Amino acid sequence: MAIEQANVRVVRKPWGSTDLLPWCTVPVAEGAVGELWFERADAQAPASALLLKLLFTTQPLSIQVHPDDAFARALGEPHGKTEAWYVLSATPGAQVAIGLKVPLSPPQLRSAIEDHSVADKIQWRDVRRGDVVCVPAGTIHAIGAGLVIAEIQQRSDVTFRLFDYGRARELHAAQAVAATHFEALRPQAAPRALGNGRTLLAAMPYFVLERIDLDAAASWSLDAEDETWALMLDGSARIGGFDTPVGGAVFLKRERARIEAGPDGARILLAYAARVPRADLLIAEPAQFSAGTGDPIAAFLKSPLSADTSLRAPEMRP
Repeated sequence: MAIEQANVRVVRKPWGSTDLLPWCTVPVAEGAVGELWFERADAQAPASALLLKLLFTTQPLSIQVHPDDAFARALGEPHGKTEAWYVLSATPGAQVAIGLKVPLSPPQLRSAIEDHSVADKIQWRDVRRGDVVCVPAGTIHAIGAGLVIAEIQQRSDVTFRLFDYGRARELHAAQAVAATHFEALRPQAAPRALGNGRTLLAAMPYFVLERIDLDAAASWSLDAEDETWALMLDGSARIGGFDTPVGGAVFLKRERARIEAGPDGARILLAYAARVPRADLLIAEPAQFSAGTGDPIAAFLKSPLSADTSLRAPEMRP
């Protein structure tokens, strides 16, 4: 049982940014910040299964792929790395890449890595604020410049680079080919309203990602039976007794916590360790429940896309 205001670890990267507002006010004199990792406040507590990060990019990141659980375990790692991105801000023309333009065989991919032509074979797409992108393990992907992204992932740092824009870092051709899933990605399910301010953004095998929008001064109860991360996107709220401004995060597990939205309301990104959205995740006073018919979560669970673990990004606006 735990409710903790998350600590923040600053990770400096050459491709990072010195402009972290409004998400963080850490000093940037020591160099550009590429990532902020949210960590449990109790350093003696078991590590969380999920890792929540903010990424700040002024240059493109490497083209890379992460292993799935089976391949990671063959390497002696506990598990692989599936992740999802929520775009917090994007300069005009900012892009991410998911998958390949055309199918390649393993030998063709190996050759493309070795002659650096793989950079021309990945599928780039424009993204804007509020877009969500699912990246199943085994998917070749890249993040371009001009983005601030909230990332939720399995806690793993195993990365195989296919291309690195001339940076003096090792490429991992053999491992990348072995880790890549070559089957085509199916369309990603569009965001879906779940009622009471909840929007389902992604349902992956290891986590569910939601956005909740709360009216000013609304009070709710968050039933965080599963490991849960709550990141404040807009407005403010008091979560489990912790005042949480924009960029603040709270970790919860096996706890029920009260959420009291501030005078401007609150928009919160929720990520929790489950395969499908929980019907009883957010509980409000009867007067606060929105009108509607049917059960949107039950409808989701009956849909074919609820079991889809190989998804691509939709166009979604906040």
